[in-house]
Amino acid sequence: MLVLVAPGQGAQTPGFLTPWLELPGTADRLAAWSDAIGLDLVHYGTKADADEIRDTAVAQPLLVAAGLLSAAALGDVSPGAVAGHSVGEFTAAAFAGVLDGIAALRLVRTRGLAMAEAAAIAPTGMSALLGGDPEVTVPHLEKLGLTPANVNGAGQIVAAGTLEQLAALEADKPEGVRRVVPLKVAGAFHTHHMAPAVATLEQAAQELSPADPTVPYVSNKDGRTVATGAEVLARLVGQVANPVRWDLCMETFQALGATALIEVCPGGTLTGIAKRALPGVATVALKTPDDLDAARTLVAEHTAV
Repeated sequence: MLVLVAPGQGAQTPGFLTPWLELPGTADRLAAWSDAIGLDLVHYGTKADADEIRDTAVAQPLLVAAGLLSAAALGDVSPGAVAGHSVGEFTAAAFAGVLDGIAALRLVRTRGLAMAEAAAIAPTGMSALLGGDPEVTVPHLEKLGLTPANVNGAGQIVAAGTLEQLAALEADKPEGVRRVVPLKVAGAFHTHHMAPAVATLEQAAQELSPADPTVPYVSNKDGRTVATGAEVLARLVGQVANPVRWDLCMETFQALGATALIEVCPGGTLTGIAKRALPGVATVALKTPDDLDAARTLVAEHTAV
């Protein structure tokens, strides 16, 4: 059983879309999406520097567009389940047929702008903690006023809060944590700091007519599969200010019988976690078009006929 997943913010790197635009029709598709959302995705995916694409309002639609482009290049795939990490949930919603590509990009553009506005209220950020025991780490974070915003499994938790709180964490790491790594994001996502963005998204979501998922959609909120488009949309709105439980998503992949996992562009982060947390599950990360053949082989071997 194949799971198709989409990465979250921080996975982007300068120029990462350049090789994808060499594929037939890809540049035209990206240009059309750019026109639809009022953002030059071609520029940001090929020529912009790291600081430009760290901007929340840019990074989020850029990541969703990259996921949709790479999945389209992969060809006709019938996964046994789909999921996305944080903003990757919007990509997954398009994979599942809940939203079409344009609707997903327009909503995520609204999300990025609203979250950037919320992040501007106070200097905040996120840092990944490598190693440690969640039962020790989470209380330590809460003592420092930080939120365990992403519980990713495989010994990784992402803390979010003010820059002062993150500096205190660097100086006072929880027992067992080897490293604290600042992430390339511009705010404390999935925390109370993002509450102002929720209202904006709620209003935008009212204009959409989501369809029910055509494949099992595994939600960040609690790792459960969601049966209706309305519930998927409601969770997309709420997850902005609530933690991502990727660890629970992976538990569901196991329960569903996953044997393979493909991470769409810019792949790497989620496959890295899966290699540690899902032993025996074959993985491919779509970083460039050179990875498509390996991914297609995985599709052929792990998709039920």
